Amino acid sequence: MASVTLEKINKVFGRDHIIDDVDLEIGDGEFVVFVGPSGCGKSTLLRLIAGLESITDGDLRIDDTVVNDLPPRERGVGMVFQSYALYPHMSVYENMAFGLKLAKKTKETIDDRVMATARILQLEELLHRKPKALSGGQRQRVAMGRAMAREPRILLFDEPLSNLDASLRVQMRNEIARLHYRLGSTMIYVTHDQVEAMTLADKIVVLNGDHVEQVGSPQELYQRPATKFVAGFIGSPTMNFIPAQLLANDDNGCRVLAAGVGELALPQDARAQPQSAPLSIGVRPEHLRLAEPSGDNRFEIVNVEYLGNEVYVYLDPKAGDTLLIHRSEAPSQWKLGQHVALVPDTQHVHLFDEGGAALDLPAQRQAA
Repeated sequence: MASVTLEKINKVFGRDHIIDDVDLEIGDGEFVVFVGPSGCGKSTLLRLIAGLESITDGDLRIDDTVVNDLPPRERGVGMVFQSYALYPHMSVYENMAFGLKLAKKTKETIDDRVMATARILQLEELLHRKPKALSGGQRQRVAMGRAMAREPRILLFDEPLSNLDASLRVQMRNEIARLHYRLGSTMIYVTHDQVEAMTLADKIVVLNGDHVEQVGSPQELYQRPATKFVAGFIGSPTMNFIPAQLLANDDNGCRVLAAGVGELALPQDARAQPQSAPLSIGVRPEHLRLAEPSGDNRFEIVNVEYLGNEVYVYLDPKAGDTLLIHRSEAPSQWKLGQHVALVPDTQHVHLFDEGGAALDLPAQRQAA
């Protein structure tokens, strides 16, 4: 196990700045997930840690050692890729032993490590098989086993579940979580799937463009997103956003006029914003109540999705092109074509300025 420290890490390809001044602390034994949309630099950041890409500027430390110039084999990392990259002519045992043979380990050491890893991953009965005789989930476990058999200090995963179907992804998520619990290893995991990030991580690093948008636990990012981008990226279904205008602000909070909804009194501190500043309110689907229409607060239901234990109700947003979503337990009284009023739970409304930064709550509510 090991800690990882990134200090002002930059990566430039030609004229393109892929990673810009990233500072990050990854503790010994932590499970950290890099998440973000395609092209945000999350896989590049992982490859910089692995030593598969060179660092343009900044320092990368594993424990107390700067490893910028160390080759991958000397960093003590093992990597599991999106593609299984198994040798088709080799058995499961031979695939898992291959890296150890290259490292010139003794036959006894190789056998001990492969068998110990096979027991952890429940591959003992598959060691004689070739990759073509394995399922997708079994192949991914072999790929993980090949990395683990080298006993790396850090395990790196680059979108390892992308090639699996939905049910296998759920199964493998559980297996990876159990693996981390058993080994206590430092693990860094890259995905574009925020559900994977929320269910696996001790700490999530949300990347956007070439920079880190926010770092925190799944609960912190869900309940207190620092930006509108994080608020919209973390959570499924996504957060609802409604344009708003600042009306007034005092020591007890602020008043805003939300498009189509009306005037709302919110606890956020908006005193730094100019009068009539354009804002956005953000409301999770579970914090948006529906009621009978009243005055201008009148939204049309354009779709109702029944998911067994819960119902998603989609509404015409009036402003913008993204549907608003209400989530509630089944059964639901709401029907397609019906008109309703939106009633946000103001204690759970998020408020963002024109640039997308979250406006803070009073300190006493943050602590609560």
